[in-house]
Amino acid sequence: MGKRWVLKEQGEAVKIEELAATINTDHYLSNLLVQRKISNFDEAKNFFRPDINSLHDPFLMKDMDKAVDRLSKAIQNKEKILVYGDYDVDGTTAVATVYLFLKELIDDIGFYVPNRYSEGYGVSFQGIDYAVENNYSLIIALDCGIKALEKVKYATEKGVDFIICDHHFPGENIPDACAVLDPKRFDCSYPFKGLSGCGVGFKLIQGYANSHNIPFSQIEQLLDLVVISIASDIVPITGENRILAFHGLRLINTKPRTGIEAILKYTSLNKNIIVSPKEEELEETYNEIDNTQKRELYFTRELTISDLVFLIGPRINAAGRIENALNSVELLICDNDEKAKVLSAQINEYNNERKEKDYKTYQEALTMIEGDLAMKSAKCTVVYSPDWHQGVLGIVASRLTETYYRPTIVLTESGDNLTGSARSIKGFDIYEAVDHCSDLLEHFGGHTYAAGLSLKKEQFEQFKEKFTAFVNERITPEILTPEIEIDMKIKLDNVSPKFFRILKQFAPFGPGNMAPVFQTDEVIDRGFGRAVGNNGNHLKLDIIDKDRKGNSFPAIAFQLGNMLNDIQKEVPFSICYTFEENEWNGNVTLQLNIKDIIINKEQINDYNQ
Repeated sequence: MGKRWVLKEQGEAVKIEELAATINTDHYLSNLLVQRKISNFDEAKNFFRPDINSLHDPFLMKDMDKAVDRLSKAIQNKEKILVYGDYDVDGTTAVATVYLFLKELIDDIGFYVPNRYSEGYGVSFQGIDYAVENNYSLIIALDCGIKALEKVKYATEKGVDFIICDHHFPGENIPDACAVLDPKRFDCSYPFKGLSGCGVGFKLIQGYANSHNIPFSQIEQLLDLVVISIASDIVPITGENRILAFHGLRLINTKPRTGIEAILKYTSLNKNIIVSPKEEELEETYNEIDNTQKRELYFTRELTISDLVFLIGPRINAAGRIENALNSVELLICDNDEKAKVLSAQINEYNNERKEKDYKTYQEALTMIEGDLAMKSAKCTVVYSPDWHQGVLGIVASRLTETYYRPTIVLTESGDNLTGSARSIKGFDIYEAVDHCSDLLEHFGGHTYAAGLSLKKEQFEQFKEKFTAFVNERITPEILTPEIEIDMKIKLDNVSPKFFRILKQFAPFGPGNMAPVFQTDEVIDRGFGRAVGNNGNHLKLDIIDKDRKGNSFPAIAFQLGNMLNDIQKEVPFSICYTFEENEWNGNVTLQLNIKDIIINKEQINDYNQ
């Protein structure tokens, strides 16, 4: 499938040169900063060194005063508090965060995570009944609850109060709870709308801490859980999230909590090696910024946002997908090495089982689509099988979206209903499309690029027809063509050790601050190119300018193995890529991660003649 290369709008030349002079860096790095709306020393300093003191006042959030008052009353009166959260990574990290904070303040505290299969998403009647039966008088709902109007009403009638901490879009009405914290409330003027569910929970405990003179250092130790939620829930790593993520990553890399360390020992990062690299000093760029702190790492390199997304998140999720997410919470709050070892081993087994079910379901869905010409050529995918495992539908929907690059919904049976997950592509709001079909749905919720839904079995065909019609009307051929956004064009000789050293400090990378993508034209492989991978799907190259002058850079190009023959003809080509460090046998080298290659077909034809 061909890709569109789109060069981003470049920064204003005057601003670029002024910033370059102010912070003593080159034109290219200054352009990247200006593209990120950074134009002076103070903004650059805040970007490179996010200040924990720059977090917003939690009381700017609608209902925060009510939430803190109700929580304070519960603690003062020694009420029983139940911390309730969704079964995904965001929900379980949120439960762990709030539980760990409150257990230092009150004895009668418990936590509850609904069973994906018997209770479904969000606040459940069964969960409320559990609270009533166990004499809990206050439920703090995390990463869910914004649409739980009937559930909150039911709880109130049973004498149980609710504080809701959610980050999903609300419906027309807000639940009649003691407090509803959600920056996406239409009547909430909180400055940052992109918090994760765990992030909203963190703002609640920050508000409580501020009101009771609890030092921030006491809650800062919970930011490792917050950053895992930020990474796994794919929220923007800008504004307040960048501050939380920066300090959360530092905590994981310097002092991982027992449960997280136990999870990481099952990943490729663990080699039982302790290293203490010095951070590069920023003084070449900012004489006034001290960056001499040394970090002790417990694994072979520093963890990144991508590591949280691909190594930690899926394992935390696996318990809720296969059995019960309570196991994940138990691991995250665990401070006993032996118990953590047992829990992490169990969760790793769940993850292995999840992988098997995920692969099997994906292959069956592929067969279904490839065997139906109309489905294969459609502008969206809606697939259903009663035999698929509910816990892997979101993963399969994401895989199918990558394969066919179009909005995708995957459904299976759950009792009398169908339940499933929706995923989308850049430029198409899947939540809006699902909302358009809300008259046919029992429940739904989500974000621009991901949603969950359930419907009666007899509504499936009508839903599929209505959803497909909405997509066909709104989506364009341009949206259906994968896009690579390129930050700027550079030449290989523009890349110096200082350039890369500063570029690394643009991290943490993620939505809103993706790793910069560069384009370089007129390059060739130095002659050592080869196909790698089990099926020769990938390319390992050594890139150099076409005149063979200057430095060469090792490069990896995933899923581009089919281009090897043309590349070996030494016809100059263009590449778009990111920079990364490759660790192999203890050696760390800079390499290009090539996203796409364009070769001039006319030159190839001339070569063949």
